Amino acid sequence: MSLSVDVFVAGEDGQMDVLDVPADSSDLAGFERWRTAVWGSEAVRSLGARFFPVLASGDWLKVAPGEVADLLGECSLIRINLELVAPSADSAKSHAQYVWQISERLRNIEDACERARASEAECSSGSGVRSGEMWPPICSGRGTMTA
Repeated sequence: MSLSVDVFVAGEDGQMDVLDVPADSSDLAGFERWRTAVWGSEAVRSLGARFFPVLASGDWLKVAPGEVADLLGECSLIRINLELVAPSADSAKSHAQYVWQISERLRNIEDACERARASEAECSSGSGVRSGEMWPPICSGRGTMTA
């Protein structure tokens, strides 16, 4: 399973209306195991991150419109510390490959944050499909984000 990041708005009926991902964007936020190996890792926690470590619990990360700027700040903090955050080399990938891959997924999250801010939405992030049900994304709001 993969983690995804999406922007959604709360509909008048209280339902989350996920906004379409633009053709030049991606909703990929990492692999399921990144909940603990990357976003919820000790390295990320040691930076003082408060949003991303939520993913380690298996929960969605839902960011309200008024917090999207703070999430972008946390993205910046992680970005400038990618060498620290990225796992060491293993039989599957080099450390440099992990750095690149995390940077790309972080870019998708940053893009979702910018789309959420533009639409006053929220963001959310979480797994794609679980038990046959679609799980919402990271950003939401009158523009929210979920991961």
